[in-house]
Amino acid sequence: MLQNMIAHSLQVRRVSLFIAANLWEGSLNRELLGAAALLHDITKTRSLQTREDHARTGELLIAEKGYPEVGKIIGQHVFLDSYLLEGNPSEAEVVNYADKRVLHDRIASLDERMLYIFARYGATPERRQTIELLRERSETLEKRLFTLLPFAPGELALLLEKSEGAGEPEPFKGPPTLSLPEGPCLTGDDWNV
Repeated sequence: MLQNMIAHSLQVRRVSLFIAANLWEGSLNRELLGAAALLHDITKTRSLQTREDHARTGELLIAEKGYPEVGKIIGQHVFLDSYLLEGNPSEAEVVNYADKRVLHDRIASLDERMLYIFARYGATPERRQTIELLRERSETLEKRLFTLLPFAPGELALLLEKSEGAGEPEPFKGPPTLSLPEGPCLTGDDWNV
C-alpha cells in the first residue's frame, strides 16, 4: 500500500472512531469500525493498475482472510448497500462518511472532498452522474449523522486536532460550563457606577 494511502486510512480511522465516540444514540463496535476504517483501501494501490473496484476486491480479500464482517464494511466504503433516512448509524455508514471527509491525509469538508472526487474520477458523463448521486447521498448521510452528534460538520477537524496526541479520539465533552457561586446575585442596578 502506498504511503499516502496509509496516511489517508489512518485519518479515516481517527474520524470514524471520533464520530463513534460522540454519537448520542446507539452503540457501534469500535474494534470492528477501527479495523474496517484502517483497511478500507487495502486493494486501492493495485486498483490503480487493474481498474478493479477496490471496495469489492478489498471486501473479498478481507473476507477470505477470515474477517467477513470487516470485509462487508470495506465493500461499502464507496457506496452503501442502502441509504437510510433515519435510525442509528451502522459501522458501514460511519466508515463511508469518514472516507468522504478525508482528502489525502487531512479532514476536508464534504463539498471539498466531493469536488476532488469529481475532478479526479469524473472523466465521463456516466461517471459524473454517479458522482453527483454519491454527493447527494453523502449529504443526506451527513445530515442524519450530525443530528446524533454534539457538534456540527464544520467543527470536526478542529475537535480532532484538539484531541491529537491523546491516543484514541475521546468524546467531545461540549463547551465548558460556567459554574456560579452560591449566594446573592448581582442585578443590573449593581453594575451602575
